[in-house]
Amino acid sequence: MTRDAIGQSLTRLEDPPLVTGRGRFIADVNFPHQLHMRVVRSARAHARIVSISTEAASALPGVYAVWTAADIPEIGPIDFREGKIEKLEPYRQPVLAKDMLRYVGEPVAVVFASDAYIAEDAADLVEIEAEDLAPIIEADAAPGVFAPGLSTEAAILNQGFGDIAAAFANAHAIVEIDVKIGRHSGVPLETRGAIGRYDTARDILELHGAAKVPHKNRESLAKVFGRGTTGLHMFEYHVGGGFGVRGEIYPEDILVLAAALRFERPVKWIEDRREHLVAANQSREQRHKIRAAVDKDGLLLGIDNEFWHDQGAYPRTHAMRVADTTCGILPGPYKLAAYRAIGHYRLTNKTPAATYRAPGRYETNFVRERLLDAIAARLDMSRIELRKRNLVRKDEMPYARPLSVLEDDVSYDSGDYAGLLDKSLERIGWDALQDELKARRAKGELVGAGLALFVEKSGLGPTDGAHVRVDTTGAIEVITGGASVGQGFETVMAQVCAETLGADYRNIRVIHGRTDRIDFGIGAHASRATVMTANAVRAAALNVRAKALDVAAELMQSEPAALDIINGQVVRRDAPGGASMSLGQIAGHLRPHSPTRRGRDPGLSCDGWFDSEHQTYPYGNQIAVCAIDRQTGAVKIERYVIAYDIGRAINPMLVRGQILGGFVQGLGGALYEEFTYDETGEPLATTFADYLLPTLSETPDVEVILAEDAPSPRNPLGIKGAGESGIAAVGAAIASALDDALGVSGAIVQLPVTTQRLKRILRELGK
Repeated sequence: MTRDAIGQSLTRLEDPPLVTGRGRFIADVNFPHQLHMRVVRSARAHARIVSISTEAASALPGVYAVWTAADIPEIGPIDFREGKIEKLEPYRQPVLAKDMLRYVGEPVAVVFASDAYIAEDAADLVEIEAEDLAPIIEADAAPGVFAPGLSTEAAILNQGFGDIAAAFANAHAIVEIDVKIGRHSGVPLETRGAIGRYDTARDILELHGAAKVPHKNRESLAKVFGRGTTGLHMFEYHVGGGFGVRGEIYPEDILVLAAALRFERPVKWIEDRREHLVAANQSREQRHKIRAAVDKDGLLLGIDNEFWHDQGAYPRTHAMRVADTTCGILPGPYKLAAYRAIGHYRLTNKTPAATYRAPGRYETNFVRERLLDAIAARLDMSRIELRKRNLVRKDEMPYARPLSVLEDDVSYDSGDYAGLLDKSLERIGWDALQDELKARRAKGELVGAGLALFVEKSGLGPTDGAHVRVDTTGAIEVITGGASVGQGFETVMAQVCAETLGADYRNIRVIHGRTDRIDFGIGAHASRATVMTANAVRAAALNVRAKALDVAAELMQSEPAALDIINGQVVRRDAPGGASMSLGQIAGHLRPHSPTRRGRDPGLSCDGWFDSEHQTYPYGNQIAVCAIDRQTGAVKIERYVIAYDIGRAINPMLVRGQILGGFVQGLGGALYEEFTYDETGEPLATTFADYLLPTLSETPDVEVILAEDAPSPRNPLGIKGAGESGIAAVGAAIASALDDALGVSGAIVQLPVTTQRLKRILRELGK
């Protein structure tokens, strides 16, 4: 190994235990004398609780306790991750339902037993008597009553800039569409799970099974139990898929901790698949009525968007972040003088919604790119030409808008949107492809090509830290506040440390998801881990490097600038084959009792911090070629190209893996996956027979163009995030291709485009 770890597709460090059956997931973790928790859930979407009978369940042998809300009066509703939000306070979810049932799957009671099967049997014996109330199923219907004096329209969000009235008054044309995005979410291979454990000897409460944002959740949970953060710790294990749905604070996380504290015994809960499909965070569901004002040349003068966000029964710990991001990021890569977004944040009697990979972006990319296609059709202009005329130019970077996303002002850092689009068009042979598709349509085939452009956001700050330590054997440990949800986190951090310090990445152990090892961390969400944590690791490794060279220079009678570190050995730059010292030897000279320490802090270890004022903005485009089967309404993806500029790729293989995995999830939301409900609020997709996931048979080979043309000027490594790039524009690109295949602009106005919906469209069009 030489100092060229960054930019290489090095083998993942995480894989050996996972591919040899030695992975350790939360279901694999057990403690002596543990109890098993089972949740009794509401079977009604909207009802007033009359009584809850737990006598029969409590009498079952092996049952330790049965709780309802009356048994935990000291625990209030679940707070928001970012702190108190006054207008949403009355809408927070109780840990166990008290007076009202608001969605099918809401926790009403919990059973604790010596065996998981006994707990499940006992849960079936809990009787809930309730008076049914009329449910609210559609967010765009008239608001209802959540509680006395509270409307189900919990908030109205507004963002915008410019004179929107003047833009439309001066328009050559006004184009309006009405589109919907269906409700779907991350359905990871591993369902949720949690173990609460109270260490009585040390007075420390532990939550095992943490993911995504361990440190943030520790802060919130410490407040729930009136403890300092030093008295509560989170432990992350292998995670079988995150995607935003895992890692929020759910009722079950609080319940296992409350029980562990009260019973002084470990308490374990593992979610089954049906629970996951009715109780874990859902996402996406929005309706947009959006219109654009354009001049005669197709230039955007203004966009006016009103949308209805279906939040489900309660705000989750993310609060209004999805709806707010929807407002702030909708303009995408295009310039416009005026913009207005009005978002109706409404509660319904469905499972609560929260983030899912590319929250707010999957939705807005579909909405905006449908609008761009409609404008092109209205003006009889090429879809490509229209977009190119409106793109933010390379020489206009950085490009700021008076909008905000995640409390951060929008300011695109770098990019060549038109240049990347040209690369994609060349790869797919766009002009020749149009001739080929035209000929096939003339023969009766329903086949077409579509495209979508997008700007992502990543690297949400403001601060992250890391600690790098070298022991006397030369082994290196990187301690971070990051989290791993399968994205290759350990490998990436090891590569950054290896290149910066001058070591072999295979000799580096990366610690994450452990609040007992580091006091601060941002976890893994919003595509921020690589940007923030990797730059913090770099800073810590630079400090360790400087300390090592300082010691070595004294011992080798040289100047630090004359030395280098290669493969963990300090060598002279002018004589690399001469005298050398290992990092382990230098660590030995920094033992507390070492006479050569000479006043330096003991140990070859240092902290490092990275601060960021703004997010980074990677960008991309996607092109789809799709064919429709007239008889079945099935869609076949014949070809798919994803182009993405990441600024600088630390491990290109891992980036491609993120893009391909994201694409499959986007394909599910475009064609298959949807949580549906009947008029009573009963969920209709509670098994994989009804909630359809794409398989390998439906997944095409995806061509990836990984560009590094626009490194970010906002961090020393020049990197941007990649976690949400593959999914971001799939729905938009496929919808565009299906319109082209049908020969009708605006035929596709709703996702997912299921076979039933597409058959109906075919009938209506007489195809």
